[in-house]
Amino acid sequence: MGSFEIYGGHQLRGEIQPQGAKNEALQIVCATLLTSEEVIIDNIPRIRDVLKLIDLLEDFGVEVNQLSDHQYAFRARDLNLDLLYEDSFRQKVAQLRGSVMIVGPLLARFGKASIPKPGGDKIGRRRLDTHFIGLEKLGAKFRYDKEDYFYEIEGRELRGCDILLHEASVTGTANIVMAAALAQGKTTIYNAACEPYIQQLCHMLNRMGANISGVGSNLLTIDGVESLKGCTHRMLPDMIEIGSFIAMAAMTRSEVLIRDVSYEHLGIIPEVFRKLGVVLERRNDDLFIPAQDSYEVDTYIDGSILTISDAPWPGFSPDLLSVILVLATQAKGSVLVHQKMFESRLFFVDKLIDMGAQIILCDPHRATVIGLDRKYPLKPLEMTSPDIRAGVALLIAALSAEGKSTIHNIEQIDRGYQFIDTRLQQLGAKIKRM
Repeated sequence: MGSFEIYGGHQLRGEIQPQGAKNEALQIVCATLLTSEEVIIDNIPRIRDVLKLIDLLEDFGVEVNQLSDHQYAFRARDLNLDLLYEDSFRQKVAQLRGSVMIVGPLLARFGKASIPKPGGDKIGRRRLDTHFIGLEKLGAKFRYDKEDYFYEIEGRELRGCDILLHEASVTGTANIVMAAALAQGKTTIYNAACEPYIQQLCHMLNRMGANISGVGSNLLTIDGVESLKGCTHRMLPDMIEIGSFIAMAAMTRSEVLIRDVSYEHLGIIPEVFRKLGVVLERRNDDLFIPAQDSYEVDTYIDGSILTISDAPWPGFSPDLLSVILVLATQAKGSVLVHQKMFESRLFFVDKLIDMGAQIILCDPHRATVIGLDRKYPLKPLEMTSPDIRAGVALLIAALSAEGKSTIHNIEQIDRGYQFIDTRLQQLGAKIKRM
């Protein structure tokens, strides 16, 4: 188990480039299974989850050629579907949540797919009902082995239909869209997720020959086609990493320029940070965060305490609430953080409390953070990263706390943030991988 040794309390300075979007990469890489032609993807982040998914596709027989550090070519010509029932497949899928998105493409192109219960962060219940109910409505037959936690689905002739999703699941929407792209007839998906990652997937599929309209809304219409061709695609920068860098700069009183953020795809993220008093300056497609000694939390018009909560896009991303919570510990003013979508994501706050943060954990979904304007700076601590987003939040806290902190289980952080230690070192952070 790897660790980070961090000497915090130092100001950072410089420029940093966000990686390609992790959540987009997991969908886009799986979409290469929809065609036998070559698909070239640029700006792929070199992080554990994405590299494991690429490795899984190679096991199926996908020809993968790394063209540069962040550009790959995929060609899924002759696939070995017997892999679906091998132990090696089950072991790899158990480590990777994003592997669930191979189901839609395999079902659409080959008429069958199976998957054991996928892995991922332990942040509460993450059901797959939306995926399989949607695929069943397209005409597939679904079986679930409760003893082995094994999902199987078959459907040789998928047919378009009207689908109303029970939840605006991003991965569920992606799976159904990819399956519907090769189904016969027209499919409509209402209450579809409309995150930029889903928009990117739809734009890529359309370049491959799909016919998808309503992109960017929660009502997608897909007219199925017989086959898809190859294409090239460039992924967006990772909005979660951009938000993490904003919080890091504010917490450490640092002056940081974040390059090429694709500002129009950040949604309300910049505005939420402004509500916490963080100064952001847009410079073309870059974000400049000046050094701030203090940042003050806004209130509602009637003076009541500010609440920051997550919601499906265009609401605030749940992946950034851990970072927001850490940022609020050194603000001037109080804020209620309400994590609506996952019930186990706030359980890392005990570590922040041990560091001296004034936090009241109200219940599994809500925490009140009392910011005392750096009157009680965070203290260094030895701690363990529980998941990707809490891990980077603790890393930001450690960079703020004066003295030596140690974070164990950093493999969790590596799952979502590429070369984070070396990139932060270039800003002047005193961080060392143990």
